[in-house]
Amino acid sequence: MKPALSKIGEQMSHLTGVRAIMKDINETLRAGAGQKFINLSAGNPLILPEVEQLWRDCTASLLASSEYGEVVCRYGSSQGYAPLVEAIANDFNKRYGLNLTERNILLTPGSQSLYFYAANVFGGYTSSGDLKEIILPLSPDYTGYGGVTLCAEALIAYKPTLDIDFSAHKFKYRPDFSQLEITENTGCVIFSRPCNPTGNVLTDDEVKKIAALAAPFNAPVLIDSAYAPPFPALNFTEMTPVFGDNILHCMSLSKAGLPGERIGIAIGDEEWINVLECFQTNMCIHPSRYGQAIAARAINSGKLAEISEQVIRSFYQNKFTVLEENLFAAMPKDLPWFLHRGEGAIFAWLWLDELPITDWELYQELKQVGVIVVPGSSFFPGLREDWLHKHQCLRISLTGSDEEIAIAMQRLAHVAQQVYQRAAVSA
Repeated sequence: MKPALSKIGEQMSHLTGVRAIMKDINETLRAGAGQKFINLSAGNPLILPEVEQLWRDCTASLLASSEYGEVVCRYGSSQGYAPLVEAIANDFNKRYGLNLTERNILLTPGSQSLYFYAANVFGGYTSSGDLKEIILPLSPDYTGYGGVTLCAEALIAYKPTLDIDFSAHKFKYRPDFSQLEITENTGCVIFSRPCNPTGNVLTDDEVKKIAALAAPFNAPVLIDSAYAPPFPALNFTEMTPVFGDNILHCMSLSKAGLPGERIGIAIGDEEWINVLECFQTNMCIHPSRYGQAIAARAINSGKLAEISEQVIRSFYQNKFTVLEENLFAAMPKDLPWFLHRGEGAIFAWLWLDELPITDWELYQELKQVGVIVVPGSSFFPGLREDWLHKHQCLRISLTGSDEEIAIAMQRLAHVAQQVYQRAAVSA
């Protein structure tokens, strides 16, 4: 029996972005009939032995402690587990010269829930009927932003400028400040740094300029730092988190080895944190405290930051190098393809200019040769205008073995060459 859904129920019952594509990927894997696939679609981080051991050690410490019952067997504060709040405040104050108190920090069940809170607290219709917009200043960006608002018309993304090095087959997205509009109608601004899916890292100056544009309107700027230092430190270029009066610094411990525990962290102005905490109280009382308790131990010991820099970062940076070298060796130099500069995160982003077919059709052809990636058009939530570029890109995960990545790049290059050749012949 089909349920009768409300307007919100209808909207939230549909999968968006990569989650919708993962359904097709999972069905492909199940129906493979023995075919071996190189699956470079996942956003799931690999289980690295040193990282897993850190969380095992912290779990053993918690189990042996007198606080175990208090953590697991009792309700807690809606703000989050106090020792983790304190650990974050102490670490960031010492590391970045801040003056955080516990009232500047909120812990949430994953950062996705944090963006859901913020998008619906600061964006959408006001009590007077005005629409407050949720601005994504640099498209493409994280596909999950497409599902965080209960008011779909509030989400607005802006096309970037493309900084292209034609001879090197590389490019980089940059904010187009000549087009970006942040006004009294802006409720909040959201972007990821480093960026999922592209690996782009906005410069300090670009971040400060966006924050300055939003400041006169008291619009919070949420910087999604799921891949940023100090943990998981998945930046391959020098970068430092940017803080400010109207910046909400948003973190996740998923890529630091705890995706199953869903730990999100917001750092910012006390009044904004209080509003978000009230939303969380009404929605889920408080996030799970087990993961928070072991995270507090990992941060206080200094080991989480150390492993992030020495293990997690170097592992994925090497994966990007393997992909880059094999792609450049295999792809024909006379084709108009460009790899986004690998500045962070766990993905590579490939742009195939003048692609004769859509990204979805290319995804299907790659499946035929046993390679699974993600069509890039999933990563343009909120972009209103039709832009051919968004159907010319692929996101490639860095979660395969070195051998799998090398083979996949060779197959991708072969398929791409065939696609362009077919179009040339038919023309």
